[in-house]
Amino acid sequence: MKMRFFLSVLLFAGLTAGAQTKITFNTDLTGPRINKHIYGHFAEHLGKCIYGGIYVGENNTKIPNVQGIRNDVVQALKELKVPNLRWPGGCFADTYQWKDGIGPKADRPKMVNVWWGGVTEDNSFGTHDFLDLCERIGAEPYLAGNVGSGTVKDLSDWVSYVNNPGGSPMSELRKKNGREKPWNVKLWGVGNEAWGCGGNMTAEYYANIYRQYATFMTDWDNNAKLYKIASGATDGDYGWTETLMKNIPHKMLAGVALHHYSVLSWEDKGPSVDFTEAQYFKSMQEASQMDEFITGHSTIMDKYDPEKKVALIVDEWGGWYNVEPGTNPGFLYQQNTMRDAVIAGLTLNIFNNHADRVRGANLAQVVNVLQSVILTNEEKMLLTPTYHVMKMYNVHQDAALVPINIESPLYEFQGKALKAVSSSASKDESGAINISLTNIDYSKAHEVVINLRGESFARVSGQILSAAKIRDHNTFENPQKVSIKSFSGAVLDKGILKLVIPAYSVITLKVTK
Repeated sequence: MKMRFFLSVLLFAGLTAGAQTKITFNTDLTGPRINKHIYGHFAEHLGKCIYGGIYVGENNTKIPNVQGIRNDVVQALKELKVPNLRWPGGCFADTYQWKDGIGPKADRPKMVNVWWGGVTEDNSFGTHDFLDLCERIGAEPYLAGNVGSGTVKDLSDWVSYVNNPGGSPMSELRKKNGREKPWNVKLWGVGNEAWGCGGNMTAEYYANIYRQYATFMTDWDNNAKLYKIASGATDGDYGWTETLMKNIPHKMLAGVALHHYSVLSWEDKGPSVDFTEAQYFKSMQEASQMDEFITGHSTIMDKYDPEKKVALIVDEWGGWYNVEPGTNPGFLYQQNTMRDAVIAGLTLNIFNNHADRVRGANLAQVVNVLQSVILTNEEKMLLTPTYHVMKMYNVHQDAALVPINIESPLYEFQGKALKAVSSSASKDESGAINISLTNIDYSKAHEVVINLRGESFARVSGQILSAAKIRDHNTFENPQKVSIKSFSGAVLDKGILKLVIPAYSVITLKVTK
């Protein structure tokens, strides 16, 4: 009976399944905890991410807000369970003078954003605004310090301003500006992309600079011991990671960053919506490389840190395309289709399965920039396909990784091939198993057979993100075109779970006893 139902699902959906995907989960064996900070986000002073996307001004009567911060964006991020939010950059961080963004807003000096569009900013969104935002959405703030153009004292003062309980000039200045208690910020980036926009440094030079800056970043409160993250490599620059791991004492180092974008080429990134299959396949190649890069950097880190005390923090990742026609090229505004949903699902599966070393990540970026989860236009707001994947996957936050063995069919294109189906799984505190599946195939559905070893389960429920066309996306006129739906096509019988995952789709399953 159950097999007939399974076959009827195929017929009803009009799907022709490709080769079978075989997955084995040893449900009674668990691996490391999947750190919730893998599901972090990134808010840079770039385009309309901050101004217009998050902050609309305290005197705005058209868009509901509290102290200038949009209520709709706050609610959406709360529902997403954002564990941490990185700010103020990015490249912008190494030009940002934090003291210009505190005190009475009318007295704050203006600045020119030389990295992103050359626009003039009035510093009306600063440290208090950002840290208050984090409190409202329940996220830990991740502050990126200015090492490229700032001084050691600048960064030391910033740490004191936000973390010192009282008695220092900076803590007294904070109180004067309306905040009595410290925020106790733990996550700190010591510079950003030091090999490029953060100063064009060599790895050896930056390792010494890191040691200097980190020395003067004081733990003012034992409850807020600083988690210092070094500016790490881009893509496969393994020499950078080796130099840092070799030259920075590990007691000074909590994490090393890694940046990787799924970009077709830096000369022509291709369209965000009207892409060809060749461009789609290239995007999947780039996204799949995340596994290779994490493995390579982790291998080097294992050499110097076999106990895995230093984390790999992928604090910039996502799809990067040409900007939408007619928009400022420096604002990096792009649409978000099912291609982006698939990139997100594939990448998060990779992060989960590397939970022993990857303990933090930040999707770039949260609103209106690159692979954002939210788009805004004046009073309008929509949730992108990527938002929905991040929401589906948040069941893995702080759950125990379940080891996986997967045999996937291939997605082939013009003589090249990638594994079509990726997966990860975790066990939550109730003992339920949460399984994530992503099919990157451009045109084929795939039958999936999952062997749940070790324990007995009786029930399965699920959710799916899919669409009629691979280029489908949400617009302000049709904001619900792509949204999460209930999925009842999974059949569980005697420890074997069967389903069909449509082309370019993402599914999450919850299996309970």
